[in-house]
Amino acid sequence: MKRIIFLSAAVLISGIALAGGIVTNTNQSAMFTRLQARDATLGIDAVYFNPAGLSFLPNNGLYISLNNQTLGQTRTISSDYANLNQSEFIGNVSAPFFPGLYVAYKMNKISLSAGFNPIGGGGGGTYDDGLPSFEYSVADLVPALASQGATAYRSDVYFEGSSTYFGYQANISYKINDMFSVALGGRLVTARDAYNGYLRDVELNMGGTWMAASDVFTGIADQFRPGLTGTTAIVDGGGGGLTFTQAEAGMVIDAATRAQLEGGLLALGVPQSTIDGLTITQAQAYYQGAVNQYDATAVILQDQEADMEKTAMGFTPIISVNIHPSDALNIAIKYEHSTTLEFENNTTSDFITGLNDDGTQITMFPDGEKSRYDIPAQLTLGATYRPIDQLMLSGSVHYYFDEQADWAGREETLDGNAIELGIGVEYALSDKLALSAGYLFTKSGATEAYQTDLSYSLPSSSIGGGFAYAITPKLEINLGGSYTIYQNGEKNFDHDVAGSGLLVPVMETYDKDVWIVAIGVNINLNAGK
Repeated sequence: MKRIIFLSAAVLISGIALAGGIVTNTNQSAMFTRLQARDATLGIDAVYFNPAGLSFLPNNGLYISLNNQTLGQTRTISSDYANLNQSEFIGNVSAPFFPGLYVAYKMNKISLSAGFNPIGGGGGGTYDDGLPSFEYSVADLVPALASQGATAYRSDVYFEGSSTYFGYQANISYKINDMFSVALGGRLVTARDAYNGYLRDVELNMGGTWMAASDVFTGIADQFRPGLTGTTAIVDGGGGGLTFTQAEAGMVIDAATRAQLEGGLLALGVPQSTIDGLTITQAQAYYQGAVNQYDATAVILQDQEADMEKTAMGFTPIISVNIHPSDALNIAIKYEHSTTLEFENNTTSDFITGLNDDGTQITMFPDGEKSRYDIPAQLTLGATYRPIDQLMLSGSVHYYFDEQADWAGREETLDGNAIELGIGVEYALSDKLALSAGYLFTKSGATEAYQTDLSYSLPSSSIGGGFAYAITPKLEINLGGSYTIYQNGEKNFDHDVAGSGLLVPVMETYDKDVWIVAIGVNINLNAGK
């Protein structure tokens, strides 16, 4: 018996899963929220979306944009595993503050800019009733101990995770001529994932009486301790090489002791035909394994809690090209290189998930353990077109090179890269007021093998709308809102009930939805000059 595992863990959380790829967020301004396609913008949020486009800001001088989005998400995970007490698990994810701060300074053909935003993650998820993966092994205790009177289980499980990747970006843009401009930039990414939770009060109904599960397993271990003590005494006395028959014939043990020791092995499921050929040393190993297993399970089922964070830092090179063939048409291309992120665990307390044969603990978040989860490279294409001065049409394509990223092997479960397609329309009712709306479709290459109950990726459709209002020529307010609907996903797998080898088909289904409310303030200190 190599190890004992009673808790399974999905230890990856991808934040609030906003517009963008599996890892990357692209909803980085209030203007994006109300339009859903900003990749060819010539506004101040081009610091993120189209750095080369900053060369076409209308005036020399300083531009500032302050944005915040408030976001909420509900995740619903269902499982049809019959032994679970509940079939539906709900996680609530929130991000009341999701800032986007941008500054640009234009000097004729050169523009310098900087930005700050949550480039990945951006929220925290709370699962008040845990998750299916946390409960399968606890639910398995009932069928595993049914012969000893177990009829039901109950437990108190809580899990909370958060994920935030902050991006600090700087660019330099150069206007080659009235049609072409280019930009070089980079983004420093600081990433932090944090997990905390507990498993408490795991109890089993044993013949109508609720008992702590740890006490139940300690009691089972106690049933086999006399057999371990008895066989150990014989081995220590030099009789370990004898069979039970030989030991009784040589008066090392009497008939009653032999019956007791063989009876314990039968209770462990060892056939009599096998027992007849065992040496006392081999019988001792059976008893030792059983006592170790049940004692270890008792330890695992005691009250536990986990508190861990893992951090990483990386850098993203960025290149951008803007093509402006006419006042009516603008085209933008941007490439962001992949960002290498190697996380290291800083664990204060941890879940014990199993024990090795030598008694060392297997934990969910080993302190100091390192893992890779990169931000993949992405290519974006955008265009805007104004058939008349009041009307702007916008389109965008985002392509994420997920399969080339290092996600500790999880990228091998993809069957393609993620892609987004966005369209938007804006109409100016007056010099001060403009209304807009947009649509964004997102699809990743996640397969069933990729999905887990805590981290899954689903095709989605987002709709957004809002308005911009110029309070003065130097001050503009943007308000927007969006709602994202995800297609349901599922995962089918065989669950090994209590490690018995009995495989039961299980289907998990995944769903979620996201809402966003955004506000932005754009300041142009040079307007009217």
